[in-house]
Amino acid sequence: MSDETERHRQDNRSPALHFEMVRRKPAAALAGVVTDICGYREIWPGHFRIVEYASLTVPLVISFADAFAIGLGRAPGDNDRYASFAAGLYAGPVMIESFGGCCCVQVNLTPLGARRFFGLPMSELRDRMVGLDDALGFEGVALRERLGDARDWDSRFDIAEGFVAGRLAEANGLSPEIAWAYRTVIASGGRTRISALAGEIGWSRKHLAQRFSDAIGIGPKTLSRIVRFNRALSLSKRQDDNWAGIAADCGYADQAHLVREFRQLAGETPTALAALM
Repeated sequence: MSDETERHRQDNRSPALHFEMVRRKPAAALAGVVTDICGYREIWPGHFRIVEYASLTVPLVISFADAFAIGLGRAPGDNDRYASFAAGLYAGPVMIESFGGCCCVQVNLTPLGARRFFGLPMSELRDRMVGLDDALGFEGVALRERLGDARDWDSRFDIAEGFVAGRLAEANGLSPEIAWAYRTVIASGGRTRISALAGEIGWSRKHLAQRFSDAIGIGPKTLSRIVRFNRALSLSKRQDDNWAGIAADCGYADQAHLVREFRQLAGETPTALAALM
């Protein structure tokens, strides 16, 4: 096992601990493009559920076994099955179910990195899951076969890193204006005024929103909402139940505004979500 690979192996004798997860930080050459690469394998039968909240992660999932059931903003139905796929940004909760037979590699991309990697407008992935063959074509199918034939997680991670690096070597660069605006929103915790961003670049707000949609799939206003939400969520993990203070610190108009945003981006009130976590 690589020194950079972190392994979380769950005891398969307990139905409560039903999976093995292996995680690796990417090579330095992929910094800013890939946040991490995960290997996931279920080792106990059952019906399992997880909810992921609005984030700035663009996942590429390559499956070797059963499909996941995934619903955007709702519980998944019988037809919501996805095995190998890419998913764009979604400003809401994602509900995922599995049934004890899933095994996959997941490459987690940054929004700016995803645009370079996929080489297509990220608006085409927004609010949806797209099959591996549609997202990457024949290259994606070949990647799945190589990963499935690999002997262990480290070998799979090496293949996945090499694949990403190869596509990036042929990728077009990003607009420096969009990269600057994105990083400015992140650095400000989502509190930068959109009009100020557009004015600094010399674009209209409409043009800025259009370019953001192409580059990362969502507009700067939605990006700011997700950034503020995740900062508030992070602060709440400190066992601080001063929601009015958190709302003020994160740039919400008031506590009621924070509650509305939590309901939309996580599907829960702040108090309920803090209890779950």
